[in-house]
Amino acid sequence: MQRNTREVPGKRAVSVRAWLAIVLGSLWLLAGCSPSEEPPSASATAEPAPAAQVVDGVLSYPASDYHEQVPGKPGGTLRASVALDTGTFDVHSIAHGNVQWLGRILYDALVYQDEQGAISPWLAKSWDISADGTVYTFHLRDDVTFSDGTKFNAEAVRVNLEHMRDPATKSPLAAAYIAPYVQGRVVDEYTFEATLREPYSAFLDVLAQSWLSMISPKQILEDPKSIAEKPIGTGPFVLQSYTREQGASFARREDYNWAPPVTRHQGPAYLVGIELTFVPESMIRYSSLLAGQHDFTLDAPTQNAAAIRANPELVLHSRIRKGNPFRSVTFNTERFPFDDVRVRKALTQAIDREGLAWVIGFGEYQTKSDYLAINTRFYDPSFTDALKYDPQAAARLLDEAGWSERDADGIRIKDGQRFSVKLLMSENPAFPSSVAVAIQSDARKAGVEIELDVLPLVQTTERRYAGDYQLLGGGYWHSNTPDGLFMLYHSASIPTDKLLGQNVGRLRDETLDRLLSEARRSIDPERLQQLYSQAQQRLTELVPAAPSYESHHIVAHQAYVKGLIFDTSHNTPFFTSVWLDKERP
Repeated sequence: MQRNTREVPGKRAVSVRAWLAIVLGSLWLLAGCSPSEEPPSASATAEPAPAAQVVDGVLSYPASDYHEQVPGKPGGTLRASVALDTGTFDVHSIAHGNVQWLGRILYDALVYQDEQGAISPWLAKSWDISADGTVYTFHLRDDVTFSDGTKFNAEAVRVNLEHMRDPATKSPLAAAYIAPYVQGRVVDEYTFEATLREPYSAFLDVLAQSWLSMISPKQILEDPKSIAEKPIGTGPFVLQSYTREQGASFARREDYNWAPPVTRHQGPAYLVGIELTFVPESMIRYSSLLAGQHDFTLDAPTQNAAAIRANPELVLHSRIRKGNPFRSVTFNTERFPFDDVRVRKALTQAIDREGLAWVIGFGEYQTKSDYLAINTRFYDPSFTDALKYDPQAAARLLDEAGWSERDADGIRIKDGQRFSVKLLMSENPAFPSSVAVAIQSDARKAGVEIELDVLPLVQTTERRYAGDYQLLGGGYWHSNTPDGLFMLYHSASIPTDKLLGQNVGRLRDETLDRLLSEARRSIDPERLQQLYSQAQQRLTELVPAAPSYESHHIVAHQAYVKGLIFDTSHNTPFFTSVWLDKERP
């Protein structure tokens, strides 16, 4: 088969139109107005990453992203900034995106993905799978310890898996990922047997994710609440201090010698320590990097990306995270008027993704109108334009759905009822009010009135899981496997009193359920591609949410920061091989 390949350049010339869009976008963010009528064209949108390639519509990054290239120089403390505090270091209990890189500082996982998505050893040096795919036998390393001196062994694995699925942990991710897990058995000290309810093709993939890292079994059993602020793991660094909303300090483990072989780095980390500061203000993160007060920022401001690229003393990396792309809105498919798929599709096609991406991404975000990230295994590019921005098509769909009349304000009416809905949201960097206002503006042009219901995160979370909303603002799902679609859209993932499920749109579709369930049970790559392709097509027909742009992780650092590689599961920084080419304590 002929392969359609194109290079993805790392830098591009900025057109006058693009420059104006950046300026106008900045003014709009300050003024709180709607975006300009004519955002930059698709050709002006930033490409995903330097040296990346799109082959047959699927994005991949070079192998050098994931392997240490040359040995580094030990010493020095990395001063880093990040926008938000996760509030806990118990990776089993939260769904925060920062866990993807933070977990790799403190913890290790059973297995690791290579850059092609194949599973490779980490704390488990090998494994066997039964013929029926329901029993996994892990053969563990015998030289690993937690930072409290506790041995890592089969009992540690058993305790961790139980902690993940314990209702008291209130796990929004880890528990869902291992839902097919029935029980574990300690065969001997370094052999662990996991039994599943049914075959689960993604089991090893999910075990490679940071949310399923190994925590000290002694801490889990004796003082689980202490994990939040005094975590104990097997990772390359140990938490020295933590002040909520201010920062955290990590020190190198001198005896660490079990990094995943795929990374090509063995032995302790090069850095003596990491000083992490929580800096919510994007301009302060940029200015402190520019002034040399920080060596690294894990949340590089998109509005400063062009300036960072142009600065020879700084380096910028933009990587698309695998899984589900950013959703501007999720529809409650059980609530009027979004129980009508025509209405869901209409609002999705009424949202100008290019304008939305520029409002928040300043040309750094790649727009999307399908349901898997472009670098996720089994992604099918056939549906790229299935839900493209098309105001005329949106208008026709609303007319067909019975919303053909308008009142004096231009708002559509059906059976005497105005098309006025509420958008539930919390203000956060991924979904600021500026994005909500842009959605509001686009919907208004289509004759739909959206009121913003802005609440604290705790209240928004409660209402999200209870299904107490019409429209839900923002959302993404980072996963190293397309099984994330099961988590988000299978009816078995609808939240209940006993399950913190992630199908908060409450979508129920027998066809989609069948495809995603069979994909879980299948181990044949060709069949998996067929099933996930059909599932992606079905989602563009059901439209449970409005995909808008890829979920990018953009970091920046001083040029003297060397050896940065990216975690294969999450495309986020992996600090074990980082070193400083500069004399500093």
